[in-house]
Amino acid sequence: MCILFVAINAHPKYPLIICANRDEFHHRPTAPAHFWPPEENILAGKDLQAGGTWFGVNKQGQVAAVTNLRVPQKKPEAMRSRGELITMTLNSGSLVCPNWLIEHSDNYQPFNLVFGQGTDLYCFNSINKDTVKLADGFHAISNGALDDIWPKMAKGQQALEAVINQSDNLEVQALLQLMKDDSQPQDNELPNTGVGIEWERRLAAIYIRHPDYGTRSTSILLEDAEGGMHFTEVRYDGKGRQLGQQDFHLTLPAEPPAKPDCLLTQI
Repeated sequence: MCILFVAINAHPKYPLIICANRDEFHHRPTAPAHFWPPEENILAGKDLQAGGTWFGVNKQGQVAAVTNLRVPQKKPEAMRSRGELITMTLNSGSLVCPNWLIEHSDNYQPFNLVFGQGTDLYCFNSINKDTVKLADGFHAISNGALDDIWPKMAKGQQALEAVINQSDNLEVQALLQLMKDDSQPQDNELPNTGVGIEWERRLAAIYIRHPDYGTRSTSILLEDAEGGMHFTEVRYDGKGRQLGQQDFHLTLPAEPPAKPDCLLTQI
């Protein structure tokens, strides 16, 4: 996953809105969003190479997403797939306690893990080992620290706010459209993350269009105030052509599962 834009208690009908783009090599085998057998509890796309996912939900209303951190990577030997953090999170909420993440995060390449339920969302950063609660309002999570002000993060966050403020009748298509913004910032606005200017340019847009590595899919999650959850996934090829769209609607249980008993800090 490359970038997520989150709105918490910012819309009268949808207290939780998440828009997410997954950037990956186009040759990496992937299955479209579906309910994973045999339990069919997790709804997510699937990375068929490592077996995990980048963004998903479950029928209890829990949400999880992972982004890589654009910092020097560890040696690949014995590194576990970050995608399994999502499946573990959605299968057992107790695994996402900060103490567990602090203890085990060094088994993975650097990452942000976003997890929670409803408007109680948290973000763990594996570099600084901090877990923070997302406050009401708008957030952007990408390949740096939470709410870093990279050009594409600021632009997408402002675009989401504008779409939400336009109308109480929020359209999924409008959210999909903002996630296809492939405009590039000026070189002097780019972050310096150590990957070189050519890669900084290639990765600078919200939507990355490239035949080898680029935006593979967009996911939109809308959770309404009546206990319904709408999940949309749209997939793309290396030329930016749409390969398909999946739409799902879940009715969440009246009693949510118990939250892990953990001490979290709020921002």
